[in-house]
Amino acid sequence: MFAGDHDIERAVVELEVFLPGPLRPLARIAYDYRWSWSADGAAMFEAIDPERWARTGHNPRRLLTETHPSMLQRAAQDAGFVGWVNRVGIELETDRARPWQGGAVSPERPVAFCCSEFGVHGSLPIYSGGLGVLAGDILKEASDLALPMVGVGLMYRTGYFHQRIDVTGFQYEYWLDADPERLPCVKVTGADGRPVTVMVPINDENVAAQVWRVDVGRVPLYLLDTDLPQNSQVGRWVTSRLYESNRAIRLAQYAVLGVGGVRALRALGIEPAVYHLNEGHPVLGVFELLAQAQAQAGSGADDAWRRVREQVVFTTHTPVPAGNETYQRPEVLTMLGRIADLVGDRERFLAMGRVDPTNPDQPMSMNVLALRASRHANAVSRRHGQVARAMWQPLFPGRAVADVPITHVTNGVHVPTWLHGPMRDLLDRHLGNGWLSRADEPATWAPVRDIPAAELWAARCAARAQLVDMVTRRATSDRLRRGDPLDYAEAPSSGFDPDRLTIGFARRLATYKRLHLVALLPERALALIGGVRPVQFVFAGKAHPDDTGAKEVVRQVFSLKRAPSVAGRAAFLEDYDIPLAGHLVAGCDVWINVPRPPNEASGTSGMKSCLGGGLQLSVLDGWWAEAWDGSNGWAINGDVDDNAQAQDQRDARAMFDLLEQEVVPMFHERDADGVPQRWVAMMRRSLLTNGPRFSATRMVREYADRVYRRG
Repeated sequence: MFAGDHDIERAVVELEVFLPGPLRPLARIAYDYRWSWSADGAAMFEAIDPERWARTGHNPRRLLTETHPSMLQRAAQDAGFVGWVNRVGIELETDRARPWQGGAVSPERPVAFCCSEFGVHGSLPIYSGGLGVLAGDILKEASDLALPMVGVGLMYRTGYFHQRIDVTGFQYEYWLDADPERLPCVKVTGADGRPVTVMVPINDENVAAQVWRVDVGRVPLYLLDTDLPQNSQVGRWVTSRLYESNRAIRLAQYAVLGVGGVRALRALGIEPAVYHLNEGHPVLGVFELLAQAQAQAGSGADDAWRRVREQVVFTTHTPVPAGNETYQRPEVLTMLGRIADLVGDRERFLAMGRVDPTNPDQPMSMNVLALRASRHANAVSRRHGQVARAMWQPLFPGRAVADVPITHVTNGVHVPTWLHGPMRDLLDRHLGNGWLSRADEPATWAPVRDIPAAELWAARCAARAQLVDMVTRRATSDRLRRGDPLDYAEAPSSGFDPDRLTIGFARRLATYKRLHLVALLPERALALIGGVRPVQFVFAGKAHPDDTGAKEVVRQVFSLKRAPSVAGRAAFLEDYDIPLAGHLVAGCDVWINVPRPPNEASGTSGMKSCLGGGLQLSVLDGWWAEAWDGSNGWAINGDVDDNAQAQDQRDARAMFDLLEQEVVPMFHERDADGVPQRWVAMMRRSLLTNGPRFSATRMVREYADRVYRRG
């Protein structure tokens, strides 16, 4: 159905050579990330060789080529395991055989979902955080809904950075080669058998980019890669690192993603019905579309612009300045001048990206350009829609803020990916066959009302125990690696308790996320950790290499490390990524999110925590502003305050007040059977209200019905 099908099939045949006959279906499974959200797909691969599975970063292609033949033979002789393989293989084949959804898009005219990062799975390291994980969830949900879609991104050879923390809490970064030749992906070739390449004008070089394909269920993800010998060293570096600090290289990446992405789809014979720009990074592709439209006979500039805008929709994700970067005229024209020449007018090119098109001194913004170039724009939560309309009102002079044409589609999360472990088993038993395909319907979740409180609590306790087991091993390993004293390194093994209230705070460590609130009132934090009814904290997150303020926040938290009880009841886990996030959102009892309002566009980690029965203690910003109903978690005032220091003090006090006066007492209030009935009632309410409303099923259906459909 899509370009690269024959390349995938050839790769499957080549992988089959490594496998005994009964295990050959694994080759096809390995090249389709659909296995990663099958109920037991990951467990199936792990069962072959658990240690090798861990060492390969859960990469099935590497597992099957690196596992010793004797272990593969042993698995092939296990009738039960062979039956397991066949069942998963049939599940994937049946899924691929379903008819495509009809409507505004079709397999011949799919959605082209364009994004700078995709968080599909931990073994595909081309993501940094929430934006990429959301993009991955959208591709997965499009596959589940049989919505015709292709993804367009970049193949970062060294991905995003890995993190190490020293004994003082200072963050260090390092990068590793991802080596796409060892990933479950293929180079896309043309009819001549040669890799498909496109040329992108960057600075004074025509940079060549080849195309890789990754299968995300039924959705092909095409990734452009400039690490080719015919390019200069700079050209080869363009797609090396995600969110490269060098501003000129970032502009070059936007050119490859945008212009290169449009050219690649054309070279692959794919004609999208709509281009969905997820953030402004791919927006330079509109100039390639304009050039195509202007080249058609009888198409004037205004008509071409109208036709291009009809093809483009745009989602904005952040109201913070770092997410809306701007570039000065010399920077833009040096790297992108020849892209401006595609439409023949460099001044118009620059003007389209300025808030005031008539002011030549203003910098150019990719998000401004994306707002001008799209027929539909949306924010990612109700409150973010309000913030975005006020933020971008100057682009629409004469219009009231309420009339600014930016709507919202609140984010959601892919339920089969983020719901696993004991809670997945429990809900599978009670919600009926096929319930995941109806995850956006409140009626699907209605049976949660009838799940006995003891069963819900047992699932919560089992998930917490699994998390504590992982935390004790990983925290000790992290501390030994950074050179902490042995007593401190070994403390988690005896200090973390599977029956203790466990609180999580894990996300990208931008300063507005305010991890430092935990350390702002140290005496209250230490009292919680060392009190009569102690709690335990798990922290994780990465600060961007250039964000010195965020790095200092980690050091503030580490300043408490040598206080009594902290070593065994609080842990900062290094190198936050998708696999670690999965453990944390499944196991933590309470998920804390305290961004400085109104800077949280949406946030999705809390949605994932809800699926595992976790309860939210969050500022009323982003998604929580529309999720909280007074009975499904705890809330901190989300009013805006220009005095950041005073706001931080007030919100820190509110957070600790809730923890001390409501959260801890409710957790320990047990009936005769040891079940905290009020706690379980809040868990139940959270599942009923947040499960359907914040599923990716609801989100992608909204995009299909309200955004991709015209008129």
